[in-house]
Amino acid sequence: MNKVLQINGVMPGLSYANVPREMISFLASYNLIPQLLSQSIIESAIAPIICTQAETSHALEQFYQHWDLTTAEKIQDWCLRYNLNQKQVELLATRKLRVEKFKQITWGNQIESYFLKRKRYLDRVIYSLIQTDNKSIVNELFFRISEGEDSFAELAREYSQGSEADKCGIIGPVEFGSITGNFAQLLYTSPVGVVQPPVALGNSWVIVRVEKLISAQLNEFMRQRLLQENFEAWFQQQLNQLSLEEKVWLGVNSKSGRMQEVA
Repeated sequence: MNKVLQINGVMPGLSYANVPREMISFLASYNLIPQLLSQSIIESAIAPIICTQAETSHALEQFYQHWDLTTAEKIQDWCLRYNLNQKQVELLATRKLRVEKFKQITWGNQIESYFLKRKRYLDRVIYSLIQTDNKSIVNELFFRISEGEDSFAELAREYSQGSEADKCGIIGPVEFGSITGNFAQLLYTSPVGVVQPPVALGNSWVIVRVEKLISAQLNEFMRQRLLQENFEAWFQQQLNQLSLEEKVWLGVNSKSGRMQEVA
């Protein structure tokens, strides 16, 4: 029997990933089995996706240009070198497009509702911050700002203990989803332009003032980002279906189901 590595449990009928025995040592020695497993999951998913003749022709044109295959002879030599027939070359050339089509077919009609669900975390904020571990100083600073004795920017530059001091306390724009929970809630509920009284945050005391809220928009860039988010979540689900041995190869944490970085 000349086939010894099979991708089990990923998707039914995934014979694409069967690897001849003589290739196993080569793949293992170069740590290529994780890539094989990962790409096999995606390949099985996009296998039913069909491109039009025009799409295929355009993809082949770009593919040949990328590899500097400017003549029929160069194309033939390249195919012989990598032992690929024309059908395999077409699949290789259209792979990226078929992945994008898979995303659109699978999640395209759900993006609007998914965006609304995620919007609060996608909205951005620009805010001013003073942070210090000295409670008595932070109360004094709040009083001086509130009474108009000093500007927020001046005091942030002089007293704030974070990197924001170099920018007169200004931070952002940053997405709410990238801010820790309690602090994000404080910013989200603070009126624009109003200096908030000092609050404890971890080991520090902070004074904040929201300068601007920027509402996320469902434009084409955001649509593609959300499609990619769904795709990555789907991929993690596929990893959960792998055998224990396959998870070991991919560095998947059996408790979290997430793939660790592969060196």
